[in-house]
Amino acid sequence: MAVTVLRMIRALALLALAACGAPPPPGQPDEVSRLASAIAALGPEVDREEAQRAARISYAHTHRLALQYQITDPPIIHNTKVNMGLKPRGLCWHWARDMEDRLKEERFKTLDLHRAVANADNAFRLEHSTAVVSARGAGYEDGIALDPWRKGGRLTWVPVREDQAYKWEPRNEVVARALERKHGQIVTLTDDRRILMGGVEFVPQ
Repeated sequence: MAVTVLRMIRALALLALAACGAPPPPGQPDEVSRLASAIAALGPEVDREEAQRAARISYAHTHRLALQYQITDPPIIHNTKVNMGLKPRGLCWHWARDMEDRLKEERFKTLDLHRAVANADNAFRLEHSTAVVSARGAGYEDGIALDPWRKGGRLTWVPVREDQAYKWEPRNEVVARALERKHGQIVTLTDDRRILMGGVEFVPQ
């Protein structure tokens, strides 16, 4: 009897995981405008056309990725489906890398792009990654986090210093610490934020 009940619970859990909701909607023009204004306000040198383009692409690519990743659930459930092989992509680092790669294609002259990580050393919270846009030459901490994972394919953006949900660190600093722990050797972070391990550059994904 206990085995039958256990099988029923497992079957119901799998059905819940496989259940599909509606994909997240695309961003609206007023949302794009607000993000464009925030990016333009990052510094007097930021070109307004670049700010508008970055905002438009951020929302459009979020929606494109949400469809590509087959997002129909809250983030944690979608993560579980990805890890079970039921969905193709959609972990937070997938979002961060794909967003950063798409924005880099624009070759902005007045904006820089960064990657940041939160909760890397917190055993009680899920590690999280995001792309960050800043004014050219500014650090990630003076930028805006572009985080589509947080609300399941709906773009959340927030100034890094004002983010109440996550305390962000530069991605390469987190990677360098992890490499030192794993390999037991000194890992160097250069002035331009490259990672050197044993004198050889390590390029994280």
